[in-house]
Amino acid sequence: MDTMYTKKKQETLYNKFNELQQKLIPLWEQIGHSDPGGDFIEVENTLVVLPSMTVELKIDFPSQQDYEERMLFMLFLLRQPHIRMIYVSSVPIPPEIIDYYLDILPSVSVTNARKRLVLISPQDSSEIPLVQKLLDRPNLIGHIRDHIPNLDMAHLVPYVTTDLERDFAVQLGIPMYAADPRFFAFGTKSGCRRVFAEEKVQHPQGAENLSSKQQLVEALMQMRAKKATIEKVIVKHNEGISGFGNATLDLSGLPNPGSSDEAQALKNRLKDLQFELADIEYDWYMGHLEKKGGIVEELISGEVIASPSAQLRVTPLGDVELLSTHDQMLGGPTGQIYLGAKFPANPEYGPMIMREAEKVGKRFAKEGIVGRFAIDFIVVKKSDGSWDPYAIEVNLRKGGTTHPFLTLQFLTGGNYDAESGVYESVQGREKYYVATDTLKSSAYKSLTPNDLFDLVSEKRLHFDHTQHTGVVLHMISGISTLGKIGLTAIGNNPEQAEEIYQSFIEAIGQAGA
Repeated sequence: MDTMYTKKKQETLYNKFNELQQKLIPLWEQIGHSDPGGDFIEVENTLVVLPSMTVELKIDFPSQQDYEERMLFMLFLLRQPHIRMIYVSSVPIPPEIIDYYLDILPSVSVTNARKRLVLISPQDSSEIPLVQKLLDRPNLIGHIRDHIPNLDMAHLVPYVTTDLERDFAVQLGIPMYAADPRFFAFGTKSGCRRVFAEEKVQHPQGAENLSSKQQLVEALMQMRAKKATIEKVIVKHNEGISGFGNATLDLSGLPNPGSSDEAQALKNRLKDLQFELADIEYDWYMGHLEKKGGIVEELISGEVIASPSAQLRVTPLGDVELLSTHDQMLGGPTGQIYLGAKFPANPEYGPMIMREAEKVGKRFAKEGIVGRFAIDFIVVKKSDGSWDPYAIEVNLRKGGTTHPFLTLQFLTGGNYDAESGVYESVQGREKYYVATDTLKSSAYKSLTPNDLFDLVSEKRLHFDHTQHTGVVLHMISGISTLGKIGLTAIGNNPEQAEEIYQSFIEAIGQAGA
């Protein structure tokens, strides 16, 4: 009875959700052209921003508040005079941080923008996801709804989408601009390997849908049978993000493929998995693999390799838009942890990976997926100077390259040209940036957010609307608690962007000394 009741409840929720999602089409026909570089729209509409980190992780991520503040770049949309925004966070965001973002707004007064911004918080600092805190407080959901003048001209913008975000949208009575959680599998490591194969996008040799040590050993045996010279592989949890959940395995020195003792040797070798997070334990890692599933694939190597990504979106009208490419900055024991990115990706391979990513985008559009997503690649330079691309994974959500790119767009206008691999602002200037979420030092803990604001002003690194260059900070609250800060350094060429980035690092280092 309980199972039947739960199933019926889920069906009811999805029926309501499907009805709400249909509202995105007429809504998008009216507001879809309001992106940076487009005309200002004359129709009032409301965005509810839900930066909930609804994921299950055992990693040293920034505090929940820092991640929730990472989406404050959305405040730059208030440059559109008819947009209202409701920004939800677990605990109230310090007013000086809100002031920082509003002060950067182009083409609109701070007073006008503030009138159209509503900040709402359950004032709950517990570790449970923000969306669950809201669902546990129906009165607060009602309070949010009361701030939406017209439910037909409103939509929800989440960081990730799970059944909880779906339930929140239904409770609120507005559609959600993001992938339906029923498509969650497409964003898992196993799901994206299947899509790559079906859409003929080159990807590493490997195996997916693994949920036991035995399956992992069998997959490794099959891989070695196909390619006896394979030296290293990567094991990945299906739902790992930013490189966490990855582990590398050295296959050198093992018995020959097909040997009678190969299976036992591989089973023993699993104990040598090298985890990207230092405090991960083998038993926990394998237990999580059995619980959530995972993949194994060859570690792509070469004399010259890079790790770019392509970002796309599918609109509610079914259009596939090619948004940006980045060269990812990676760290960790084997270079699997996302640290930041440089924009745009090297034009030698940026347009090429976007063409491959577009195949996935068209598939997602056919499936009915809407919203932003990114595809990570490894590219290897060949002897003739050309590049060989391998698709690695799909991030069916906003990711580490979303906020710096939208920060650039919202502040400068313009668009990325997928054919040339170049971004031009609305003024016709090429734009470049270096962005990170992981600038960290224990010395920075002596600084406050206001110290940071003074620092960028005194060092003339504050974003300049005349030149469209400078630093935009994010995850600001983490400076005093974690000694951690994120930033996007925007320049008119790659060298200037790097110079601005390094100037900030030098300045904050001196200030925290």
